[in-house]
Amino acid sequence: MTELSCLPYSVGYENEGVCLSIQIGPYSILLDCGLADISALREEAADFVFCSHAHTDHVRGLLPLHRAFPHLPIFSSEVTARLVPLNWPDQEDARFCRSLPWRSPVELAPGLTVRLWPAGHLPGAACFLITYKTPQRTYSVFYSGDCFLSNGRLVDGLPLAELRNLKPDVLIIEGSYGTERHPHRKQQENYLVERLSKALTNHGRAVFPSPLLGLGQELLMLLRSHHHFTGQPLDIWVDPLVALGCDVYLGALSSLPATVQNFAQHQPLFWDERVLPRVRRLGVRDSPADLAAGTDPAILIVHPATHPSVYCQAGLSDWTVFVPDLEDIPLWQGQLSDPLDGQFKRRWAPFDWLAEMQTTLAKPVLEDMATGKTEIEHYMLTSHSDGGGTTQLIHNLRPQHVIFVHGNPKQLTDLAGLEALQSRYQLHLPTAAQPIDLPLAESFWQPAPPRENLYEGEVDISAEGVVLTLPPNLEGDPRWIQLADTGIVEASWQGDQLVIRGLNQQELMQVAPRDPVASARTCYYCRHLRGQRCRNPESPLVGLQVTSEGSCSVFERSSRSLG
Repeated sequence: MTELSCLPYSVGYENEGVCLSIQIGPYSILLDCGLADISALREEAADFVFCSHAHTDHVRGLLPLHRAFPHLPIFSSEVTARLVPLNWPDQEDARFCRSLPWRSPVELAPGLTVRLWPAGHLPGAACFLITYKTPQRTYSVFYSGDCFLSNGRLVDGLPLAELRNLKPDVLIIEGSYGTERHPHRKQQENYLVERLSKALTNHGRAVFPSPLLGLGQELLMLLRSHHHFTGQPLDIWVDPLVALGCDVYLGALSSLPATVQNFAQHQPLFWDERVLPRVRRLGVRDSPADLAAGTDPAILIVHPATHPSVYCQAGLSDWTVFVPDLEDIPLWQGQLSDPLDGQFKRRWAPFDWLAEMQTTLAKPVLEDMATGKTEIEHYMLTSHSDGGGTTQLIHNLRPQHVIFVHGNPKQLTDLAGLEALQSRYQLHLPTAAQPIDLPLAESFWQPAPPRENLYEGEVDISAEGVVLTLPPNLEGDPRWIQLADTGIVEASWQGDQLVIRGLNQQELMQVAPRDPVASARTCYYCRHLRGQRCRNPESPLVGLQVTSEGSCSVFERSSRSLG
């Protein structure tokens, strides 16, 4: 009998959500349930269900599953158990998750234990280590859920140091961004603040479509705590559904980062009409005209089922709609299509405008609104690990098998194609309904972690400039061809270290002059940058990954850009 296997029901691409079944010894365990239709699960019930976090693409099928199998144990962290019911705000039987403690092994059945660590990404998000012990050996599976190594405003990053050399037999890990590299989270926040500040100039208004949990609350905390907005006469209006998430966050304050708890000791975390900026709940009776008639700048954080044209009334104010990275929009699809019942039913029909933007790759679908008074801004505020973070987590865990889920198949293929991973691990790209056997070697040999070759050289100053001399054996490295492609290198300081890199032919044709004006004409400020890829069909870089410092001859500033 194979002691370990995996059956993917859905692997988290576009709007299908994540749902995986693992067989570990005699036990069948379901990892998340983002299925809209759980009929495939009715044939063979699992022994346990683990819910990684409360986002819709991971929990959409849990309530139907609970109703079909009311005695099936569904486990999560304590905070996730509080947040999950928000996906069904009017359903009384939505509180079905049983909470597990952080970091402490819990025996669920003979020989079967589970241990949770915070995964970053969202308050309460967890990664699971599942182990099954026999007299002969111990089998282990590590499931990352959605994870993020960097700190957010309301959640600390995944504690990588605690997981180092865990060596599970199988690692199931998300690869939402493939091999893409992103600017640091603080850089993303500062860029957004800069664009938002310009949008609010002269009493402007801004609309942020946001899912129920995560982004909206992060935006609120950013606006409340960033020095640029502290004490500023600014009104922030929050959608009733997003406000529900805020209220649950307040009830779990002791589980939020120490900096957030500190902040809450001096002023309200969210709802505050006394300290600037003011934060208020947006009621269904609030008229767009009334909201636009105020004298102070205003920001609206709204559920994406409401088309921004409801608020962006032409002639009332200058409006800017801030649309997130298009790569994240598929994660919202369940919320865009699910009906809202009871007290949360809208008087406006939902319009799937975000999905349309994703389908058309940011083609201006809101042209009917953009009549000189309404503009569209794109921004990135990531909560998933990029390619560097994903590979860093893999190398620290050191598993035998790696299963990639939750991402565009092309990006996951790029990730699995990395030589540093192929040479060390057994990699799997699952498809729905295709079982994966996970045989284990008695002694699994892994090469040592890749280390960079060091070349000692000399630096001297001549009449022509600074001369760098390196030993001739550098030419024997296969990467030398890439470095020496043109014979031209670029040097830049990173802290106290000088970094040298080669410029290839394509870059030489596209690099703009290094002057203050050109620095504002980089890909980071271009309106065609989507998820670190160029989406401008006129650009030679279209479809390629680009760095934030890159540029090309058909650069177009994002709305209200610098200069």
